[in-house]
Amino acid sequence: MPKKRRVARRKVRKAPAKRTAKRRTKKRAATRKTRRAAKRSTRRAAGRKTRKAAKRRTKRAAKRATKRSKRKPSAAFMKPMQPDAALAAVVGDKPMPRTEITKKLWAYIKRRGLQDKKNRRMINADDNLRAVFNGKRQVSMFEMTKLVNRHLK
Repeated sequence: MPKKRRVARRKVRKAPAKRTAKRRTKKRAATRKTRRAAKRSTRRAAGRKTRKAAKRRTKRAAKRATKRSKRKPSAAFMKPMQPDAALAAVVGDKPMPRTEITKKLWAYIKRRGLQDKKNRRMINADDNLRAVFNGKRQVSMFEMTKLVNRHLK
């Protein structure tokens, strides 16, 4: 029978039970402290945020209370402009601001049903509008304002 070899095993030294227990409790206490500190800081930050938000709300409310008057339109838009003969056939011959001219032009377009049925952005010109649109049969609503401005003095 062959002899069994004995392998020398190294014994790992273990720390005494008291020491490891102390270490564990220290670690736990440290993590508890950091957790508590983190909670406190988040609570403080949340409190600050709500206080700041409340301040902002009160400032906004104060501004609204003082500014209740309507917003004034730009003087350039409200300046009365004289339409030429071609445009006067559509909106009238009295001087009026650009905003009013645009409103009357749209009222004319809606009344006559000149907006394209498929592509609502396009406006089909009738005889009166063709003179305003420089002879074009169809114009986009964005191009319309540009063309109308040429007929104002």
